[in-house]
Amino acid sequence: MTTLYDEIGIGYAGRRQPDPRIANHIRRALGDARTVLNVGAGTGSYEPADLAVTALEPSMEMIRQRPTGSAEVYQGTAESLPFEDNSFDAAMAILTIHHWSDLEAGLGEMRRVARDRLVILSFDPHGPYFWLKDYLPEIVDLDQPIMPPLSELKRLLGDIIIETVAVPHDCSDGFLGAYWRRPHVYLDPEARAAISTFSKIDNVETRLIALESDIVTDVWDEKYGQIAELEDLDIGYRLVTAEL
Repeated sequence: MTTLYDEIGIGYAGRRQPDPRIANHIRRALGDARTVLNVGAGTGSYEPADLAVTALEPSMEMIRQRPTGSAEVYQGTAESLPFEDNSFDAAMAILTIHHWSDLEAGLGEMRRVARDRLVILSFDPHGPYFWLKDYLPEIVDLDQPIMPPLSELKRLLGDIIIETVAVPHDCSDGFLGAYWRRPHVYLDPEARAAISTFSKIDNVETRLIALESDIVTDVWDEKYGQIAELEDLDIGYRLVTAEL
């Protein structure tokens, strides 16, 4: 079973450390669950230490990077979960559903194995503006087709609770929007290597020359300086909870 993250995931755990503020959002949404399945679990971020978590992850590279003592992990895909019906109180999927080959099948499987609720952290492709698109407009073309709109999640899950997850200015989890107040980090190839979107853009370093120039000449500050004092920013990340 070879996946995208078997190719780009080396060193991933070092850049994708769970942010405690985002972790608090997820833990609150899980509510009174005691057993949880983490689908597309990656290296184990956001698995609550006070709950009995089982992890499922397709990439062996990600599985190898899970820390010692983390949840028991199975290799597999969301579309075919190797668990009996109603095996867990809840199932969660954190920044992963856009990688699934069949969203409806994956969500159906999560509903099958969870008794009480599903918790999903995703990105609204029609959400607020993010300045990185000014330098890499192809991000829109790459992400919009694979990021399920909230209306699609509602269609597949029924009534859902949608919460805004604002990204802290010093977010420790290096996903695409994490560095909205630290533009220089996008110039770091190691940081980009932990963000799947960049693996799909040709000649990234050439494409980012304009950003580097704007940072050095303070043009970036002139364009986007209004966000410099913000503690967090809504750029489209959403936590979706479905009660079953």
